[in-house]
Amino acid sequence: MPTWSLRRRPGRTLGLLLLLTVSFLVLRRYLNPKVGGCDHEGAPRLKWSTLLPLWLQPQRLGLRTKGSDFVLEDSTFQILGGSIHYFRVPKEYWKDRLLKMKACGLNTLTTYVPWNLHEPERGKFDFSGNLDLEAFIQLAAKIGLYVILRPGPYICSELDLGGLPSWLLQDPDMKLRTTYHGFTKAVDLYFDHLMSRVVPLQYKYGGPIIAVQVENEYGSYNKDRAYMPYIKKALEDRGIIEMLLTSDNKDGLQKGVVDGVLATINLQSQQELKELNSVLISIQGIQPKMVMEYWTGWFDSWGGPHNILDSSEVLQTVSAITKAGSSINLYMFHGGTNFGFINGAMHFNDYKADVTSYDYDAILTEAGDYTAKYTKLRQLFGTISGIPPPPPPELILKMIYEPMRPSFYLSLWDAILFMDDPFTSEIPVNMENLPVNNGNGQAFGYVLYETTIFSSGVLSGLVRDRGQVFLNKVSIGFLDYKTTKITIPLTQGYTILRILVENRGRVNYGNNIDTQRKGLIGNLYLNNNPLKNFKIYSLDMTKKFFQRFIADKWSMIPKEPTFPAFFLGALSVGIYPSDTFLKLEGWVKGVVFVNDKNLGRYWNIGPQETLYLPGVWLDKGLNKVIIFEETMAGSVVQSTDTPYLGRNQYVN
Repeated sequence: MPTWSLRRRPGRTLGLLLLLTVSFLVLRRYLNPKVGGCDHEGAPRLKWSTLLPLWLQPQRLGLRTKGSDFVLEDSTFQILGGSIHYFRVPKEYWKDRLLKMKACGLNTLTTYVPWNLHEPERGKFDFSGNLDLEAFIQLAAKIGLYVILRPGPYICSELDLGGLPSWLLQDPDMKLRTTYHGFTKAVDLYFDHLMSRVVPLQYKYGGPIIAVQVENEYGSYNKDRAYMPYIKKALEDRGIIEMLLTSDNKDGLQKGVVDGVLATINLQSQQELKELNSVLISIQGIQPKMVMEYWTGWFDSWGGPHNILDSSEVLQTVSAITKAGSSINLYMFHGGTNFGFINGAMHFNDYKADVTSYDYDAILTEAGDYTAKYTKLRQLFGTISGIPPPPPPELILKMIYEPMRPSFYLSLWDAILFMDDPFTSEIPVNMENLPVNNGNGQAFGYVLYETTIFSSGVLSGLVRDRGQVFLNKVSIGFLDYKTTKITIPLTQGYTILRILVENRGRVNYGNNIDTQRKGLIGNLYLNNNPLKNFKIYSLDMTKKFFQRFIADKWSMIPKEPTFPAFFLGALSVGIYPSDTFLKLEGWVKGVVFVNDKNLGRYWNIGPQETLYLPGVWLDKGLNKVIIFEETMAGSVVQSTDTPYLGRNQYVN
């Protein structure tokens, strides 16, 4: 159990912490732009170590290696960790999930830091609310957990573009995850800001962070030999003084190592453990072994099954890892939810977007409930530590509410009349290069393209990721990765051609992340002739987007609604708002918003059939529900106290 210096020497430590805070605020305000590496005019930055006075130098020894063991201060230490991503869990539930982690017998929290969410516009940072990283780390410390931070800049995490901001792709020559100047310049600015928040939370300064990861699974990417040394130096120059780690799977372990950085492994089976441990020994000799990611389940893709891993197999593998003396991190301990549009995708032979749920068949469910894995692992970890873990917290109440029947309706074609004037362009412009978001382009959501045609024929072009094609207001089909052509029927006179394109999630893992621009990519052709003169509408569906839809814009739902369309209703909640799951039988594909919170996407191809609705996002009484449906609406939205994530399939 962590024993912070605050508990041992309260008077002296409080004074030091106060001085530390003031000093870092001053350094952040006046010196941060010149800290670490080089500034943007090429002049060397000052190093944190030269800026800190003697009384701010490290006070504790921190995590070290001694032969095949980790040592923390003067004691041998085995990391028993678990991953929770603060950005996938409502802030109000952070404490509940961390207490459940502590009660499972774990001693360390690991978390990624999503650059794309923290810097939605270049140079404009958001660490508020659900993105309050410092509050999350401090809460972990208060509960008695150490922290391993995985700050990226690339994190994978089944997150859109692996957590990299989409505005990077405005540069047509961008080479992500390399030492390309356009990328390192952006990383430097981001790290300047991020590390000023992180440095004071390191263990050697009295905080809980005992180790920091250098990038993520770079050996599988391996595009630039200078890149990982650059990231290592970028961290160190900005004041990271705790142990540095790399993390690689079997495909990249041998290529992901960096001098002076401890290599760790990612795996799921005992067979992989034997193979990778021998590779680790050949790479770095006798060093502590750590499985940075033991995959407790797996993520799901639209149109596939719900992946699960048997609890007995999990217990056997975790037991084998820990009995061999290795440290371990359970990925995931609690997965949470891809709220909004943040999910990523895979694209090897086929493009496969990840579903909204990030349940992952983890140790805790998407809603934070206990599983058979939790019960078995709690007993195992209690045996390893020799100290009975604290009692598990009570489960959060689930509720079934009365079905919600939407009352009002607004077709997309009427809605665009209330939006900002469309952007006009002779040729299509991809989502990232639209002149929105203060010049940073559009990150998530949909884009609507309009132009005028006066003949029939074959329409073709690159649509990323899925485009519904309309003649005037009539849908005639879809364009996507597999369907790249569609026949335009014979019409009389001039006709408005519309394509509603959805970003279903940028690829987060693989070699093609540089090509993840969304919308219409390049020209759109009719009979091999490029179409011209487009109107382009940005449909990012943020809170600001819906503020245009004031009460008098909505109408009663007609017998035959025109699609796509928005539907408005009210969910009635009693005195005690509780967690629930929304089930959209009869609806086909779209997005659900409750009290301006984007719950994520639904799609009747499955596997996921329910959307998690946290009770902390509900109010007593009536709650506003907006559904954006692309093709066909159901009559009601049902509520259930049990999730349904699809047909189970054991992970192979």
